[in-house]
Amino acid sequence: MDNNEVLRKLPKIDQVLNDQRLVAVFEDVPREVVVDAVRKSVDEMRKDMLAGKETDAESIFERVEKLVKKTGTKSLRRVINATGVIIHTNLGRSVLPEDACRNASFVSTGYSSLEYNLKKGTRGSRHDHIEPLIKRITGAEAAMAVNNNAAATLLCLAAISGEKETIVSRGELVEIGGSFRIPDIMDISRARLVEVGTTNKTKIDDYKKALTRDSAMILKVHKSNYAIVGFTDETELEELVGLGKKAGLPVAYDMGSGLIADLSEYGIREANVENVLKTGIDMVFFSGDKLLGGPQAGIIAGRKKYIDKMKEHPLARALRIDKMTAAAMEAVLYEYLDEENAVKKIPVLKMITDSEKELEKKAKKCAEKIKEALKENEGFHISVQPSENRIGGGTTPLTILPGFAVVIGHNEITPEKTEKSLRANSIPVIARIHKESVNIEMRTVTEEETDIIAETLKSIYGGEDE
Repeated sequence: MDNNEVLRKLPKIDQVLNDQRLVAVFEDVPREVVVDAVRKSVDEMRKDMLAGKETDAESIFERVEKLVKKTGTKSLRRVINATGVIIHTNLGRSVLPEDACRNASFVSTGYSSLEYNLKKGTRGSRHDHIEPLIKRITGAEAAMAVNNNAAATLLCLAAISGEKETIVSRGELVEIGGSFRIPDIMDISRARLVEVGTTNKTKIDDYKKALTRDSAMILKVHKSNYAIVGFTDETELEELVGLGKKAGLPVAYDMGSGLIADLSEYGIREANVENVLKTGIDMVFFSGDKLLGGPQAGIIAGRKKYIDKMKEHPLARALRIDKMTAAAMEAVLYEYLDEENAVKKIPVLKMITDSEKELEKKAKKCAEKIKEALKENEGFHISVQPSENRIGGGTTPLTILPGFAVVIGHNEITPEKTEKSLRANSIPVIARIHKESVNIEMRTVTEEETDIIAETLKSIYGGEDE
């Protein structure tokens, strides 16, 4: 049979695209994605036919379906965090409460009152949706939100210090995450850095000696992702506030994580925003997507005269939050009006406060589901074991939360292979390998997600030994 006769058996692209079997399966997929998949599948079939391989024309639909699923999957996807790290920077940090997601969706699927005053029928400000709640929750005179805490630091330095001096302890010249360094941010803001003290000791006299006519602000920075222990001395906020008042300078505190709820009984010793503001400090700024449990944002709270100055600065427009962030943040802050309820409804707070007993109970249920899913494969051994969890996100680096994990091992299958297979699922499961086993940490996994994990393992290994 010559090549022309062989190629006559190739399905025509238009016929495949118009086939109802294809239309029904991919009615929600952009047409260009399907067209591209059909062309590539036909091309693959052509090569197979010319190579003498047995090829059924009807297999075109299976080829197209596989290719669409492979190429049509969006890059940004929901994953299951089974690592036990609550504020996981690589996995999107804080999980939003359901009300926050609903509010963001509701506001975004139509027009909104983002910058419109409904009472007056005139132009409004996007700050008006969040500022009243922050003031009520923290006791601040004024507040605003920008797109993250690095932006809050930058805006404060640019608006308040300008090209003058900002005094910072050497022990607080931190680097956080993706090369966010306090000295670099200062350079960009054009504020001049004045370092005082040493890496491990900075006293109030060090700040006093650094004061000059060019001093514009005293800045304290929270050591979010590390701790200095041993022979140390750190100037207290109250001392800095007192010095600022005597010198006529504003004092600002980059708090980092932004704890609002009282979590001291759970071993969280972070500074509380409300308590920090009670020291009389002029400004604080912190993340919205860490211990606050909201969307990515940088919240600035403090004295009205400084907040107003930042709102009016040209950078404020470049760093402002969008309507979806504003809607989600408003919903999260609304929960804090009842702190006891907030701990139950905001996922980050719930994960932190889950007890060992609750986690062990969930782990046992999850283990039974996995055992049932893998009952046809005798090579697996599943157990529930105590573990250690972290809060993450550059927050409370020394805090360890006791947890429970479902530990999955196999006589022949390597943990690396199981971890990779879980990660390749349609809803990827991100687990960790510990002591030659795969650990599914319960603190960051919901009850509903345990079903998905079990079904995923069943689809990978359920029917056959490897």
